Amino acid sequence: MARLVLAALLAVAAGAQTAPRVERNIPYAQPATERNLLDVYAPASGAKMPVVVWVHGGGWMRGSKEEMNAKPAAFVEKGYVFVPVNYRFVPQVAMGTIIRDVAKAVGWAHANAGRYGGDPERMFVMGHSAGAQLAAILCTDSRYVEAEGVPLDHIKGCVPLDGDTYDVPLQVATATARRLSLKQPRPKMGHPEKFGTLAQQRLYSAVNHVAPNRGIPPFLLLHVADHTDTTAQAQRLWAALDQAGIKAKMFGSEGTDHVKLDRDIGVAGDAATRELFAFMAECLR
Repeated sequence: MARLVLAALLAVAAGAQTAPRVERNIPYAQPATERNLLDVYAPASGAKMPVVVWVHGGGWMRGSKEEMNAKPAAFVEKGYVFVPVNYRFVPQVAMGTIIRDVAKAVGWAHANAGRYGGDPERMFVMGHSAGAQLAAILCTDSRYVEAEGVPLDHIKGCVPLDGDTYDVPLQVATATARRLSLKQPRPKMGHPEKFGTLAQQRLYSAVNHVAPNRGIPPFLLLHVADHTDTTAQAQRLWAALDQAGIKAKMFGSEGTDHVKLDRDIGVAGDAATRELFAFMAECLR
């Protein structure tokens, strides 16, 4: 996968006659482990370019910054510094530790953006699936990023993709009712096991931190149009943001699925990609 990403970037560079900057496996926390690393993809030249921090999915138990597909080339071509990050997993660490890992990665990107021509005052936080929950909580509960030296108003937009846990207790109730109606066994590592007590589930739910005048950035909630759970969760977060007077938009992508929605970001002609770049341009005006 890493070779495919590099090949795509080199193809972009061939048109521009200048290779993009690519730095991989940079530690963003100490002690450095493979789960506390990030990559940087940046245009070869430029200054004050917006910075995108991308948080991969995988159920908080798997996944990698290596699985970026067309994203690095697409963002670099548009003039963005693109920073995909790894983080530690449950059950080896608790959910709160994972959130703080990603906040540290955002803090690193903020502190080091200028080295790559990036603008620390024009950042975006995005993520897919589990990464959508992590992106959303960082952009609504400012304590995590502010602890890493990042003012929330430096984050100009948040884009969660097809997350099902912006309201964790609601999703737990939904999944439990479905499991009982279908007489399915209880999973060994469901959301309660990953998130913890009801109080912790509420703490890690973005909807519970949305309020007016907190500097929460605009949101674009991308989701699979016919995926019931993620559509319901997007609607739940959108409603909370809208009620608080925070600019938010939902976009349900047709003819796709949970994995394909993420994989196709950056692919020419992809509808969700068009919405994404239009949203970013609007946020930067």
